[in-house]
Amino acid sequence: MDFFNYRNNELYCEDIPAARIAAEVGTPVYVYSKATFLRHYHQVADAFAPLGATICYSIKCCGNVNILKMLAREGCGFDVTSAGELFRALRAGGDPKKIIFAGVGKNDDEIAAGINAGIAAFNCESEAEIENIDRIAGALGKTVVGALRVNPDVDPKTHAKTTTGKKESKFGVDIDRAERVFERYRSLAHFRLAGVHTHIGSPVLEVQPYVEAAQKVIDLIDRLTARGHKIEWFDVGGGFGVNYTSLTQAKPVSEHAKLLVPLLKNKPYKIAFEPGRYIAGNAGIMLTRVQYRKTGGSKHFVIVDAGMNDLIRPTLYEAYHHIWPAKIRDIDTPGSRTKDAPPADAEVVDIVGPVCETGDYFALDRRLPPTQRGDLLAVFTAGAYGFAMASNYNNRPRPPEVLVGGSTYTVIRKRETLEDLVRPEEA
Repeated sequence: MDFFNYRNNELYCEDIPAARIAAEVGTPVYVYSKATFLRHYHQVADAFAPLGATICYSIKCCGNVNILKMLAREGCGFDVTSAGELFRALRAGGDPKKIIFAGVGKNDDEIAAGINAGIAAFNCESEAEIENIDRIAGALGKTVVGALRVNPDVDPKTHAKTTTGKKESKFGVDIDRAERVFERYRSLAHFRLAGVHTHIGSPVLEVQPYVEAAQKVIDLIDRLTARGHKIEWFDVGGGFGVNYTSLTQAKPVSEHAKLLVPLLKNKPYKIAFEPGRYIAGNAGIMLTRVQYRKTGGSKHFVIVDAGMNDLIRPTLYEAYHHIWPAKIRDIDTPGSRTKDAPPADAEVVDIVGPVCETGDYFALDRRLPPTQRGDLLAVFTAGAYGFAMASNYNNRPRPPEVLVGGSTYTVIRKRETLEDLVRPEEA
């Protein structure tokens, strides 16, 4: 699954002890495994190779430009949702013809940037957006291509805040009125509606929601084709789940492919996927050090130097992240991303940070081996939507990012300084 493993009771990232990185770079710190990123990208690419599918990595989940360069060299495309993400994709050497621009609220400057870059397509989410892209393309003297994002009204059985394919979602257009949208914009002067896009949510742990959504869209495309519309591609989206709580929590992408490839093979249109979490999730951890311990009533707290500004998923999504010491005792279970039984002397603790919010926590009522000040903890499966959602709340500098390759590592983003925090504010 990944290249974070315990050797002789010590956590390694590939061939480097996590404790060495923490000692040399400081904590908190995000640590990524190059081998894991590449393994997971190739798992997706190989699974859907029979379709000749374009794989567009979702930059929003983990967008360090050095990681994007690594993926671009492998032939990966990119899914972007802002001008900033488009800038990163191009700076990383991404092929514009493998870049898809999604997002429900693209502004005029972002649309113009995408047009001028010569991206493959815009995924459009409303009639008003289609009209605006056509207007801007006309002003620039260019013709562009897009896909209509449709909501297949499929329940992905994931968190309410990351469910995007239901009729009530802010994203896309109801599949029931998609045909009317295609008819209405059949003959625009500068914009060709030539594809269909869907994205049902994330993380999706089962295969069946994808099958149901894909079949609905295939049927829609068949109806559109019968009415004379030339559909050039189907963007199936992403959202494949990863293992947060157990090694069998999520289906591997090969299981998704077993059912999706037969559905999509030999179609007269191209296929695209937009995985992000599947590639990045288990490719990163966050290291944090115990600062203090305290008791409040019946509660026992382990206070660490990372805060919700560094990793907001637990309080934002009630997300579970496996947390375990980077150095363990013989009686401890390493707990490789599982809820394995901890040692008999484990404590029930809340693992919390220093931010002035009650919601500043990483785990509540979690069984953890005894810890003391200075102990190093690893927060697993933090590669996706970890650093990407970090902020400077409480005026806390964001942590560095480190990329490990075998027995060496590189700091691919320096730790912010206090000067960095105020520099944009100085006249």
